[in-house]
Formats: sequence, structure tokens, C-alpha cells
Amino acid sequence: MTKMRIRTTVLSAVFTALIAASAFFTIPVGPIPIVLTTMFILLSGMLGGAKIGFSAVATYLILGIIGLPVFAGGTGGIAKLIGPTGGFLVGYLLAAPLAGLIYNPGPDSSRTRKIILAVLAALVGGITLYIPGIPWLKQSLSMDWPAALQAGLIPFIPGDLIKCAAAAVLAVGLKDRFRDFLTEAEEE
Repeated sequence: MTKMRIRTTVLSAVFTALIAASAFFTIPVGPIPIVLTTMFILLSGMLGGAKIGFSAVATYLILGIIGLPVFAGGTGGIAKLIGPTGGFLVGYLLAAPLAGLIYNPGPDSSRTRKIILAVLAALVGGITLYIPGIPWLKQSLSMDWPAALQAGLIPFIPGDLIKCAAAAVLAVGLKDRFRDFLTEAEEE
């Protein structure tokens, strides 16, 4: 196994662990809880890149589906994927690589460019969660659109904006270190 492959595997595992650990910080507010997970989903893509982000989230979902207690509030099992939160879990799989594709500033990018890309990546990734999440919630609980938006979007906007801002700040501050960690392996 090459050093690059080992390092990408390690980063994917670290992000999987962070995502799983963050799911224990849960605030129940109806059928969809508020979790810190979103921030680490976005960071997995923004710092690790699209492939590492996708791998970390896919591993997290597999661990949860097989029953390990890694979903919100220390739960697990296929029922979580089939239930009201399932669309948001699928959205994680889309958000991480998308954030990684958007936040890929060159090593010589200006600080302003890095900040703009990080904010854009975090917001687009954060919004992406809702694309499968809200319709899935609506369908699984037989809600009308206003009720689904009230249960699965409106209460989350302030917290998601804070999580997106935190992810953007961390990504701008740490991206070069992650890039160096991965490129050192290519050079050795």
C-alpha cells in the first residue's frame, strides 16, 4: 500500500470517527434532531477533498445501517435510513463530496478567494442536505409541504448557518495543512 493511500485511508477513518462522535451531540426538536454532524460532513469534503469526504460519509452510513450506534442520539439500524431522517442521511452522501469539489483553492490562492470558496462550499453543501431530506421527510410522515418545511427546515436554519460558518473558518485555517499532508505522501 502506498503512503498516499495510507494517508487518505487514515483521513477518511478520522473523519468517519468525527462524524460518528458528533452525532451524540443531539437536540431533539421533532422528527429531525439538531446535530453537530453537518459541520463534520462538510469538513470531511472541504479538508479531505471529494473522495475522502464521500468515503468518510459512506463508511459512516454503512456503520449506522449495520446497527452501530453512530446516528443521532447514539442510534443505528436500517430503520433510520428508511424513516424520516433517511433523506438527510442520503444528503450527507451528496454534501461532503460537493463541498470538497467547491472548496479546492490552489496553494497560491489569495486569502479572500479561500474565504469566498469556503463559505460557498459550506452553504452549498449545507443546502444540499435538504434536497433529499425535506421530500423524504414529507413522504415518510405523510405531511404537506408547509408542515415538512416547518419540521425539517425552518428550525434548523440558524444552527446550520453557524455550522457552515464554523466549517468555513476551520477549512480556511486547515486546508493547506491537509493538502501538505497528502502531497508529502506523493513526493516520498
